[in-house]
Amino acid sequence: MGTDITDGVWPFARIGNTPVAMSASILTASRREWLIRVALMVFCAGLWRNELNFVAFPLLIVAWLTDGGLHRLHHAFKQPLAQAILLLCLWLVAGLMWSDEPWDGRLKWLKYFIWLLLVPLYALLTKERLPWAIGALIAGYLAALGLGVHQWLVIGEQGIQALNMSYLSFSAMLGTGAIVLAGLACMNRPLPLQLVLWALAIALIYVQFHQYGRVLLLATLGAIVLQVYWRYRINLRKFAAIFIAIVITAGIFAYTSPAFQERLKLAQGDIELLQQGNFSSSLGYRLAMWDVGLHAIAAHPWTGVGTGAPGRYFDTAIQTYKDGLYRDLPAFQKTSHYHNDWVEIGMHIGIPGMLILLLLYWSWYQAFRRNGLAVLGIGLVSYAILAGQTDAFLIFSRMPVLLLSITAIAMAWQRQQPDT
Repeated sequence: MGTDITDGVWPFARIGNTPVAMSASILTASRREWLIRVALMVFCAGLWRNELNFVAFPLLIVAWLTDGGLHRLHHAFKQPLAQAILLLCLWLVAGLMWSDEPWDGRLKWLKYFIWLLLVPLYALLTKERLPWAIGALIAGYLAALGLGVHQWLVIGEQGIQALNMSYLSFSAMLGTGAIVLAGLACMNRPLPLQLVLWALAIALIYVQFHQYGRVLLLATLGAIVLQVYWRYRINLRKFAAIFIAIVITAGIFAYTSPAFQERLKLAQGDIELLQQGNFSSSLGYRLAMWDVGLHAIAAHPWTGVGTGAPGRYFDTAIQTYKDGLYRDLPAFQKTSHYHNDWVEIGMHIGIPGMLILLLLYWSWYQAFRRNGLAVLGIGLVSYAILAGQTDAFLIFSRMPVLLLSITAIAMAWQRQQPDT
């Protein structure tokens, strides 16, 4: 006998002689709804602590299954963004076939599969559940922000020690928040609300100026400038006025920020080391990795070196590449990834993977544009692209979960607007 997923029963029958369906007396519609809301809250609020992912991810999947997610799976993958994410993950799986010992190393490539969680998350976000997810995401963000500001102002240290977040992760989080606020401010809002949103965005940028993430800060400013241009490109006078205000504000923040001044001095030191042929610096290490990575992609354009193999490839290749110019770099920093989203993907699965990545970025922006959120989309996607020039941003710490949560909530919010 078939089972209606609306009556509180799991959409499964038996495994052998063991029934796996949960009876309505155990999981009623009311209890199922509370399970889903708890799962959404844990997922959105718990992303700031990596250990919670071992609970949040399975709980989200279970909630999706109890909500009949499998029956609507084909509808979920009608979304171009979901299709692009699935295609990237499938090609990564295919890359295992020509990879030599893909399970070695830190397995960072598995983080690309986190993006698949967009499907159950978006499917679960109904009109009634949205406030729970939004409230949890904002509460978690504010809690992390408070801890980070306290550590910066009171303790005088970078990042968030309580959440095991580095200064780069904290800076990326600040940039994301500033871009969301700026995107909301650029939409058609009452002027007082626009001013409040801009003030909050500027406050986050101010804190970001006092973190050491130079490129993430520049990516934030670049993304916000693009948002403003996208919004006021017809009214160039208004765009010019806001652009000048952003430049002046950034200049003041840079001048008054000891952290920013210190990072400028470090950048100058990196350049001096490079002039001496020493690549043991932040800039030199990245240049070396890109050099080796692009050389490997040119040698294996259609397949890359195989999923999971790029890290070991670098450690092996630098022993002989350019007469061992980079052979001492593993002592400077343990090989983890190639500090560039394009090179990272190209190393794993070649130029086809890079083309899929381009499709993912385009589909990501289109997901916002088709929901009337083009300004927010251009900000977040350009931020990911700009930050991904010097880091593997798509698999960077907590960024995948934060970005897909914002994306799913924004799409679901707009989807519900006609019903409000």
